Amino acid sequence: MTISNEAKPRRPQVCVLGSAEPGSKAYDLAAAAGELFAKLGITLVSGCGSPATRVAAERALAAGGTVVSIIPSDDINTENWPCTVLIPCGMGDARNLLMALAGDACLVIGGRAGTISEVCLAWLHHRPLLPLEGCGGWSDQLEKNPPDERKNSPILPWSSVESLEERLRSLGLV
Repeated sequence: MTISNEAKPRRPQVCVLGSAEPGSKAYDLAAAAGELFAKLGITLVSGCGSPATRVAAERALAAGGTVVSIIPSDDINTENWPCTVLIPCGMGDARNLLMALAGDACLVIGGRAGTISEVCLAWLHHRPLLPLEGCGGWSDQLEKNPPDERKNSPILPWSSVESLEERLRSLGLV
């Protein structure tokens, strides 16, 4: 058997940020987004710290996708974590910068204070933002109220799996 030294092109990566509770429309759309990423060959990057980000990772894995989890802990032996690759950063909330930088774009679902910090870091580092609209949380207001006036990156809202796929295609990630 011959092993090739040629590097394969890197698959697109999208970070999933935010929060939503089971039973909500946002939670269901997070799950559907995870499946979509797997179908499209996009690596899902998540901290899996909220029910929404966790279900997105679980559904991506169930659909045969790749999931990278960047967790705040320093424990590599974390059990029951939905991922293909686990990166324990040992940095607590400072992990938010890694989350912001690890994607070609950032999917934003609902969100609270941690999500806001990740979104602002992604914005400062020119990562396109894909906020879920119509389901509550900070992502609902992102297009009308961006982090600041600089227009660092596109803000492309979505409200269905079909519109999310259109946004991913417009960014050249598919």
